[in-house]
Amino acid sequence: MSLLDDEALWSSPVVANCEMNRERGLVSYRRELGSDLALRPGAWWVDLCCGSGKALAEAAREDVTITGVDLVDHHVRARRGLRFVVAPVDQWKPTRPVDLVTCVHGLHYVGDKLGLLARAASWLAPAGRFVANFDVASVRRADGTPFGRMLTKALRDNGFRYDTRKRLVSFEGQGRPSLPFAYLGADDRAGPNYTGQPAVDSRYEPL
Repeated sequence: MSLLDDEALWSSPVVANCEMNRERGLVSYRRELGSDLALRPGAWWVDLCCGSGKALAEAAREDVTITGVDLVDHHVRARRGLRFVVAPVDQWKPTRPVDLVTCVHGLHYVGDKLGLLARAASWLAPAGRFVANFDVASVRRADGTPFGRMLTKALRDNGFRYDTRKRLVSFEGQGRPSLPFAYLGADDRAGPNYTGQPAVDSRYEPL
């Protein structure tokens, strides 16, 4: 099976037509991530794969900074304290430490999922937090078999927490995680994942 590189994946119908996060509101974000997403004055929240940004608009305040990043330019109108960036989430990076990084069902459509996990964790401020929906079954070996406990152990050894029941990955505080896997490419023919929607599998080899 031929795997897709980043540019081919970005134009894949599975990614381009993704509807998982387009119109989610703040209540849905809180439910999916199991967090109240409270922001102290002066905090910076970065939401990856933000969709329309409806949830971010609901959370926008003059005393916080909120940035939504998405491959597709289909956002609500920006306002004071809220801006949107049109870019691949696995290439964008912030200019300073971030207090909260979220990704609601967006990792299902990213190629190098483990690379993005490590990068997002490295962006955090000392008291920062990263939380995202993440299905370990979507990370597979070159032959298509899952890594299973090898992957969850590597995540935990690098400071991540993984809730197998809720399929949530999180990281708190500053860190430079280095996950021992080399990215090979993406498979957009993996079919529906646990959400019932077509998703992307990511292939790796262990280091």
